Amino acid sequence: MINTVAYENDQVIVLNQNLLPDKIVYESYTSVEEVAEAIRTLKVRGAPLIGVTAAFGLALGAARYSGRAEEFTEYYSAIRSQLASTRPTAVNLFWALQRMDRVYQNNAHRELAELKELLLNEARCMFEEDIQTNQLIGQHGAQLLQESSRVMTICNAGALATCGYGTALGVIRSAYQQEKIAKVWACETRPVLQGARLTVWELMQDQIPVALITDNMAGYIMKLGKVDAVIVGADRIAANGDTANKIGTYSLAVLAHHHGIPFYVAAPQSTIDYSIASGQDIPIEERDPEEVRSVRGVYLTVKEAEVFNPAFDVTDNRLITSIITEKGVVFPPYEKSLRERN
Repeated sequence: MINTVAYENDQVIVLNQNLLPDKIVYESYTSVEEVAEAIRTLKVRGAPLIGVTAAFGLALGAARYSGRAEEFTEYYSAIRSQLASTRPTAVNLFWALQRMDRVYQNNAHRELAELKELLLNEARCMFEEDIQTNQLIGQHGAQLLQESSRVMTICNAGALATCGYGTALGVIRSAYQQEKIAKVWACETRPVLQGARLTVWELMQDQIPVALITDNMAGYIMKLGKVDAVIVGADRIAANGDTANKIGTYSLAVLAHHHGIPFYVAAPQSTIDYSIASGQDIPIEERDPEEVRSVRGVYLTVKEAEVFNPAFDVTDNRLITSIITEKGVVFPPYEKSLRERN
């Protein structure tokens, strides 16, 4: 299993994913500021992993607090806000912080040392739950695939995006164990190349057959009849099933719909935001224009070129064949089926 995050000796240890696949480097952080920056700069990425890492960051901040007990509430609020501001689209971030909030609020009357321990225990519970949740997603999703399936995916919704198993790649991983995967088509995922750098590397570690394609090859490969299913992850799912995921996901969904190919979304229940009625209300993060202008420091265009760089897009629920969670597979109408599984 790929280790992506850990909490040891009052340090948060993360795999720096910006350096993959060239280098496998684990970095140790001793402050909330460092954890927040790691999330913001994509050293840590993937909605489930962002949530657990933020929880560890909050526990770290609490553990390192040495001030007066009566001033801890103000301090807790400040470090929480710092973590919450890192990635606006990934709802698992806020879900994890809210879980930590409940522990804090329910135990604020306890001694500070005991409260710190309870916060760390909650973060560790989220870590363990994430692996179990993703394994269940994999088991449910694998049932949707036939033998010798050729599956297309975008970005990285694998072990690297979680605490060690994966959502979309968790389905692929489980299906491969059942000898159902003939090939995985991995879209490179511009502009940061999570598919090329991370998904290809991760699948090759498990010896799962994978072929890398540029994002604009997807439609032609579908037209050639070489794709049996598209499986993607999610950063936020609205109550009606509209799904925000890495930019380019919507295009894949439209292409899959046109070619009659099933389009599956794999995500934990914690990614479903029942407070948002539809995808129109999902905040879409816009990132640094330099991500588009250059790749690893090499400019691809004029340095002053105007750039629009949304990190995510929203796929309409009508384009989604089914949504796979740890509680099973749900089908349209999602506004009803998702709530029934909640």
